[in-house]
Amino acid sequence: MALAGVRVLELAGLAPAPYCGMILADFGAHVIRVDKTRSPMNADTLARGKRSIALNLKSPAGVAVIKKLCEKSDVLIEPFRHGVMEKLGLGPEKLLQLNSKLIYARLTGYGQSGQYATAAGHDINFLAISGVLSKLGRRNEKPYAPLNLLADFAGGGLMCAMGIIMALYERTRSGQGQVIDASMVEGAAYVGSFLWKGQYLFSRPRGENILDGGAPFYETYKTSDGKFMAVGAIEPQFFKELLKGLELDSETLHSQMDVSEWDGMKTVLSKAFCKKTQAEWCQIFDGTDACVTPVIPFEDATHHPHNKERGSYFINDAEELSPSPAPIFSRTPASPSTKRDPLNGEHTEEILLEYGFSKEMISELQSSGSIECNKPKSHL
Repeated sequence: MALAGVRVLELAGLAPAPYCGMILADFGAHVIRVDKTRSPMNADTLARGKRSIALNLKSPAGVAVIKKLCEKSDVLIEPFRHGVMEKLGLGPEKLLQLNSKLIYARLTGYGQSGQYATAAGHDINFLAISGVLSKLGRRNEKPYAPLNLLADFAGGGLMCAMGIIMALYERTRSGQGQVIDASMVEGAAYVGSFLWKGQYLFSRPRGENILDGGAPFYETYKTSDGKFMAVGAIEPQFFKELLKGLELDSETLHSQMDVSEWDGMKTVLSKAFCKKTQAEWCQIFDGTDACVTPVIPFEDATHHPHNKERGSYFINDAEELSPSPAPIFSRTPASPSTKRDPLNGEHTEEILLEYGFSKEMISELQSSGSIECNKPKSHL
């Protein structure tokens, strides 16, 4: 796999950092999640392919273990609020002295500097500060955040993973590690670069532009069986195919880009789509260039013929469904683990032995409460 041999320490967190670590693990990196002691359950649902070590970072011995692990690691993913790692004596200055090749990735909402650097926040706050949230929402309605996908995962975890991979590549030339300041505010803004570079497409108020629900030819429509079709017929030739499939008069609806006609056009298209079921519309539009597709229910996405043909989803040993890693490589494809997620501290002893700790040292650390070893219970 593309990242085979890369050693990653991921300090346990929620959402963006675990996603970042999962991406690296899917593509071959050896990812160790550093969990807290006395916390057998972890809310991280993105632990695929990782191992877990449980450390007490409030103890000097636990901090010493992290330092030892960092000496032989390529990447550290740190998801804590500004200043936490420095208080623990684990800031980048300290760890890069121990390992000058370490990639120290700091993934936070607001970044390591600025007025909000120490403030709490979530995806919706980061998206709001980025400016992107102001563009999301229907006409005459308040802005809305599309789940927590844009800041946490696209601007956060995915952008951080990209930064780590670029830093690893740069290290092949310089031999040096570096610190990555991954801010979800800036990541979300960067993901939204098209909003700034393509302002001619977003010159009207929110919800009145081509791509934000204003245009009738870039919209979803309800079918007679209560399902939905997605329409993206932006180009004139695609719009013509749309009207043909709907059996609508192209002479009557010829003013595609006349904004004053959009509300009336939406009404016409809505009435047309309500005449047939989703399956019937699929029979009409599949194989055409009308840019019309069914809105597949979340739980049914794996069953769509296109997704099945490409193997776009897979099931793990716990019968959990997940999207397959993307993109697809021709020579070194990802190979996501199908094993269950690790228990907190399940691999503590195994990992410490690999990193040069003796069984006696591990026993002492466990007795002092600096580490924790949790083994899965037998179901025999």
